[in-house]
Amino acid sequence: MGRFIPHPDDVPVELTLLTPECISRQRLHTISLGGIACNYHRAWRHGTALQVRMPTLNADICYPGYVAWCLRRKKGYLVGIAFTDEQTLFSARMGEQVCQIERYCRLNDAHEDLQDIQALALQWVEQHADEFSHDSVRKAFAQPVLD
Repeated sequence: MGRFIPHPDDVPVELTLLTPECISRQRLHTISLGGIACNYHRAWRHGTALQVRMPTLNADICYPGYVAWCLRRKKGYLVGIAFTDEQTLFSARMGEQVCQIERYCRLNDAHEDLQDIQALALQWVEQHADEFSHDSVRKAFAQPVLD
């Protein structure tokens, strides 16, 4: 199974039910390529079509995907969301990268000093950007998927 990038708990995420017709079922085989994983207050059934939004990044950007898995936790559920094509997966990973950088800056108390924020963002990118790169997404789509 592909890698599901953990979404930071302190960055809001919204999951909205989509009608299954919104996303082609023919692309469901890509579900094993990975996506994002986020904590959520409710469970979702495997294969449910969802729209993912991260309102603090941009209220207008949405990523359509499917529930790949859903695990019960002490407080809520951990939901794995897979995306149906390379571009959506790449876009969602870039959104997640911004969320991770935002969280990293907050954890390191960079609040208003632009130079501190930029330095921390660069530090995070140097340490983690390869995990979010277009090449890693492309490699995931190049690997054969066994049904």
